[in-house]
Amino acid sequence: MSFWRKYIFGLVATTSVFLGSCSQEKEKTSTLGSADQISYNFHIRPILSDKCFACHGPDANKREADLRLDVESAAFAALKENPSRHALVAGDPQNSEVFVRITSEDPAELMPPSESNLALSEEEIDLIKKWIEQGAKYEPHWAFVKAEKVTPPPVNEWTINEIDQFTFQKMGEMGLEPNPQAAPYELIKRASLDLTGLPPSPELIDRYGDFSGENSYEDLLDGLLAQPSFGEKLAILWMDISRYADSYGYQDDNIRTQWPYRDWVIHAFNNNLPYDQFITWQLAGDLLPNPTKEQILATAFNRNHKYTEEGGVIDEEYRIEYVLDKTNTFSKGLLGLTMECAQCHDHKYDPISQKEYFELFAFFNNTPEKGYEGDVSISKPAKTPILWIEQDDLDGILNFINHSDTSRLSVSVMGELDEEKSRTTYILNRGVYDAPTEPVAPSTPTSILEFPDNLPQNRLGLAQWTTSQDNPLTARVFVNLIWQEIFGTGIVKSAGDFGMQGDLPSHPELLDWLAVDFMENGWDIKRLFKQIMSSATYKQSAKVSSKQLEIDPENIYLSRAPRLRLPAENVQDLVLASSGLLVKKLGGPSVKPYQPGGIWEAASSGRGELATYRQDHGESLYRRGLYNFIKLTVPPPKAIIFDSSNRDRCEVGRGRTNTPLQALVMMNDPLVLEASRVLASKLLEKHEDVQDAMEEAFTRIVCRPIKEKERDLLANYFEDQLDRFESNPDQIRPTLEVGEYPLDSDAINSKTAALMQVIVSLYNLEETITKI
Repeated sequence: MSFWRKYIFGLVATTSVFLGSCSQEKEKTSTLGSADQISYNFHIRPILSDKCFACHGPDANKREADLRLDVESAAFAALKENPSRHALVAGDPQNSEVFVRITSEDPAELMPPSESNLALSEEEIDLIKKWIEQGAKYEPHWAFVKAEKVTPPPVNEWTINEIDQFTFQKMGEMGLEPNPQAAPYELIKRASLDLTGLPPSPELIDRYGDFSGENSYEDLLDGLLAQPSFGEKLAILWMDISRYADSYGYQDDNIRTQWPYRDWVIHAFNNNLPYDQFITWQLAGDLLPNPTKEQILATAFNRNHKYTEEGGVIDEEYRIEYVLDKTNTFSKGLLGLTMECAQCHDHKYDPISQKEYFELFAFFNNTPEKGYEGDVSISKPAKTPILWIEQDDLDGILNFINHSDTSRLSVSVMGELDEEKSRTTYILNRGVYDAPTEPVAPSTPTSILEFPDNLPQNRLGLAQWTTSQDNPLTARVFVNLIWQEIFGTGIVKSAGDFGMQGDLPSHPELLDWLAVDFMENGWDIKRLFKQIMSSATYKQSAKVSSKQLEIDPENIYLSRAPRLRLPAENVQDLVLASSGLLVKKLGGPSVKPYQPGGIWEAASSGRGELATYRQDHGESLYRRGLYNFIKLTVPPPKAIIFDSSNRDRCEVGRGRTNTPLQALVMMNDPLVLEASRVLASKLLEKHEDVQDAMEEAFTRIVCRPIKEKERDLLANYFEDQLDRFESNPDQIRPTLEVGEYPLDSDAINSKTAALMQVIVSLYNLEETITKI
């Protein structure tokens, strides 16, 4: 039986446990006992990791009684303090010290000890007992085992591609059935939001209609994937991962010019640069043979971390901080592992030692980067090493950079010290910059994949190791990120933690199949999107039945489409695009839109270019949310309210909260009010009949045909607002005079003001900013 077959068996068994736990408490323990086969990976390791590994795990410095439970050989060995006893004895719980101690009634013997504030439940104790009775078999951690492409389950009438074969089987195991296919207008909106971050225009909805003739669903996907807005949508994810911002982040927090890197990311996604090359250029583009300026620009990925400009700091302290940030971003963003605790000691949960952490650190430790380059009074918008972008470059290989003036640009990028100046890396005692111990050479954690002797011991070698088809993590992590982008939750829910403390995959064989298929097909990102979005799983309706809600409230088993609020940037994009205000210029410097006064000033020391907020004007007010200026010490407040990343560190996923502040933004944000005013004016100019104007507004904003009851409701609301403004004409101009978009004098009337209020209400519908 294969690794995942065993895992699936355990998963199905434990599913019955979970379902049983929903019934009366007295049935809980007996239901638990129905799990016939106990899996170390699924049942036991999570318990040991949570309750035992802190004292009996990988971290040698914190290990108690010299007992290690995360390694099979150590767990079965004779105890140092009592050689006649063993922590585990296969088949014999009563002679297994682990079981004896977790069931002891003596507080001095009981494990975990009371001072740890940890305790095992009866169910957990019963699982450990059964596991020992069944032989206490250990399994390698699933994420560190090379992915295999198993044969998908059988096809049936519902399945379209292999994805559906896996999901349908899991639905059946859970007693679920897939939803019917969503209506065409729902699929058009869903696909448009997923691939471009923009709502479909009325013309697009009308063109594809019922997906008949030449205007098929596949044609829709191909057209959306070819849009420049595809790269802008996906770049939001990568800006979070690469911790992109427009300022340095410490104290005075002055301006920097990393935005050409953002232009490159958009360009790379739009040109479908294979993911293995996408990673390689960012990690080590400067080390490629005869690197181009484009490849060097890509290495700005490593330089997006915070920089200090505070006088009097210790140069080496901050230089080490920068290298640590690069190491942690690499491990979390590309490998899906939380390695940062190994900076100070061996990892408490994952098999990664402090020595291995600093061996990884060594790859990034040989750059001529400085910890301190001067205070804010002599600030530079880029730090050494710097890539200078000249006008000739913009006319040539870097023509994708949107730079309107003739001055040259500077971007912080990577460089490598030559052999004579090569820097030795040391393990730092407790991770402190001035406490070096033994020297280490660049290498990678052996638990993931040994670093081959034939690769160079530099960032290029690291990139080759990362994109090796033998690496068990890279493809899995990226496929999971794209799945998370589309379905809201990854197949592995903890997208940034594939380690021992992370979540187990809900569909492990599907994850592995997709990862291997992704690599076999040239790491093709657009193909991966189309593959997922062509599935019957993706095309389901989002309607929720009481049975689905009872069995699978979180939609883990995908028997329906998810209902997800749009990311913060795309909420802004929807408002701008549907109103006709959106400026579709690609790339360029970040912009400063409307923002409440005084926020920057309250958090600023009063020095530097960013001491005060200087709002932009004209078309800069109507750019996509991706381009909003991000000052690290004061992130854009509206975006933060809608759960945007604050960009001070690598993030691979965002939360989705629901707070009154979000409603406050949508009802009062100048941009929403301005967009409503502009759209109302344009529609009344286009349509003589107000009813026609409201119906077009509904289609533009909600992206579906209006229902009769909705039409009547909006018509009544319009009449109420019209009466209000006709009775209070002094309210018309103050209502309409919002935002900087020119206000036509002919539009200053009660009808425009009333329709504006109708449109504001449409923007405030939950359905509007929700992908269904």
